[in-house]
Amino acid sequence: MKKIILLCTLAVIAFSAHAQKKSKDGWYTLFDGKSLKGWEVGVNAESFNVVDGAIKVDGPRAHLFYAGKVNKHDFKNFEFETKIKTEPKANSGIFIHTTYIEDGWPDVGYEIQVNQTHGDWRKTGSVYSFKDVRETFVNDGEWYTKTIIVQGNKVTVKVNGKVINEFVEANDRGDIGESKKRLGHGTIALQAHDPNSVIYYKDIRIKPLP
Repeated sequence: MKKIILLCTLAVIAFSAHAQKKSKDGWYTLFDGKSLKGWEVGVNAESFNVVDGAIKVDGPRAHLFYAGKVNKHDFKNFEFETKIKTEPKANSGIFIHTTYIEDGWPDVGYEIQVNQTHGDWRKTGSVYSFKDVRETFVNDGEWYTKTIIVQGNKVTVKVNGKVINEFVEANDRGDIGESKKRLGHGTIALQAHDPNSVIYYKDIRIKPLP
């Protein structure tokens, strides 16, 4: 029995190390495909579950923050990538340069919109309310790859490798004063927007940049 426990423990340690190991081209995996280990959520935690190797977002407003060991969950310049599938009329978002909150809407950093057919006119790839996208590039029900690149004061958003939005903070915002919604540094968060929005995220990874 002790031998079995030891082998299981070693397997868990090995898997954890593999999940956080940097690939040859500099990428780290943030989601192991089996659990929400390394992620933190406040209220309405039931809005996030792991289903068939993906994070299923389904429930009332909540936010799932990366809180793992990669870069001590604090990123400045980086390339972030994930595969996403939205159900009809779903709304979600990926927050960058943000920080954990227990409840409410994050007021630190920017939200990069995820939305094909929800009533909100700001569609996938919008730097929400600062540089928005009206066009849609994928359909509900199909997996697509979303890439977010942050370098200095510039955010580039790609869908399936195509650049669909470029936001330069100095040019597109002007004087942002004391606003917390700005580029700086912080973690990544996934949004559960409302009980009628069902979204899936998988293959979540990040590459810190100089």
